[in-house]
Amino acid sequence: MERSKSFCYLPFDEIMEAIRLPKVKICCIQTIAEARLAIAAGADWIGLVSEMPSGPGVIPDDRIRQIAGAVRGETTTVLLTSRREADGIIEQARASGTDALQLVDELSEEELRRVRRALPGVRMLQVVHVVGEESIERASAVAQLVDGVLLDSGDPRRAVKELGGTGRVHDWSLSRRIREALTIPVVLAGGLTPANARKAIALVRPYGLDVCSGVRTNALLDPVKLRAFMHAVQTAS
Repeated sequence: MERSKSFCYLPFDEIMEAIRLPKVKICCIQTIAEARLAIAAGADWIGLVSEMPSGPGVIPDDRIRQIAGAVRGETTTVLLTSRREADGIIEQARASGTDALQLVDELSEEELRRVRRALPGVRMLQVVHVVGEESIERASAVAQLVDGVLLDSGDPRRAVKELGGTGRVHDWSLSRRIREALTIPVVLAGGLTPANARKAIALVRPYGLDVCSGVRTNALLDPVKLRAFMHAVQTAS
């Protein structure tokens, strides 16, 4: 009799992947109060957005520093930067006091290496905007230089660059292929909501989910939507 494919016959790493719940990053945090609301809901990371060419959630650098300092030790704080030169990124990261750095635009290999050398204790997350097959090659190339890749729905090719916060869902089948090709954590972003979070997890099996507009009402963090999103993640299979 043919054995059914149950946990009993799966390799250990596949079992752990199947039962592990994704981490959750609540992005576009505006205030200390929003940060504490996200933390109380169970957020593993909070995202603090610095100057961007477009998109929501931008706050001044001094407020990023204040929020990061207020919640230090309670969660992982992530600075989102659109800068592309190592010197500017290093200066901004050091001033912010955040635990991690999310690079939303493309940097050269040399600039990435310079940031890594200067900030050895800061985890680096590179955004790859999923716009087509070329995104798979881009993710594979940059994965050698960073701690994780975040797949988003922006489009840097537009006249005014879209580097995140679009509220759009991209092609999750491409995200799945990228996740399968990499050996570092892959975080999924772009148009996630309480209604589609379970489907995203089932299709992509990401290390984490990143949400901004999907848990907001009139640009404010909505506790009802936030709880619904966390519940969807926690009950995903």
